[in-house]
Amino acid sequence: MPSPDGVREVDPEVVPTVSTGAGRPVTAGWVRIVVACGAVLALLLLGMAAGLLISQSRLSSDATVPAPDSVAVGFCQDMTVHHRQAVRMAGIARDRSTDPAVKRIAFDIETNQIEQIGRMQGWLNLWGRDSQPIGGHMAWMGGAAAVHSHAASASGSPQPSGPSGGAVAVMPGMATDAELTQLQQASGRDLDILFLQLMLRHHQGGLTMIRYAAAHAEIGVVRNLAAQMAVAQNNEVDLLTSMLTQRGAAPLPAPN
Repeated sequence: MPSPDGVREVDPEVVPTVSTGAGRPVTAGWVRIVVACGAVLALLLLGMAAGLLISQSRLSSDATVPAPDSVAVGFCQDMTVHHRQAVRMAGIARDRSTDPAVKRIAFDIETNQIEQIGRMQGWLNLWGRDSQPIGGHMAWMGGAAAVHSHAASASGSPQPSGPSGGAVAVMPGMATDAELTQLQQASGRDLDILFLQLMLRHHQGGLTMIRYAAAHAEIGVVRNLAAQMAVAQNNEVDLLTSMLTQRGAAPLPAPN
């Protein structure tokens, strides 16, 4: 069966094992896992290299390195966390779905967001900033984060206590641990529907931060990346919604 990138996959059940020379056969399944891990690492390194090169080439147009509490830094930190969950969900669907359309969109989301993580982490490294947020999320959005926290609380969504100063504990659209476990254990049509629902809600929640960064980030390359993300995720929201409709399923309630 062709993979999402057009390369014909080999069925590990019909391919003979390969001997390591030490009496231990290596199945094609293990080979595919190693190749997939290598591809993920390559994409991440490529994104980091691109982020560093772009930042260095445009450094003269940006007056200063962004402050730790700036929109540019906060966005890159939070969106890295947000993207990593999307990559995790997409990897599950890519590996386990039997629906070619679901596998295709999962592959696209996974590869695109791994590359974007690399770019954002490259910038954070160049600026000498932490790679992960400290003390909660979305404080860099000021009042917008408080609006999200209030709306989520009013709707009954779980909002763990902890962060202060305008930060929230849970970013909009994030799947819960229970939902991730359910996705991991699902199969067949149930897997496809749950993946599409969780990824649609995840995209909708991420757009809140993406649009803010596209308008307010202090660094031009960050604004440009956020704008590109907005276009891509809006298109994917439409596609995910259409795919759910085609399969007779409804979206989850949109995040506040």
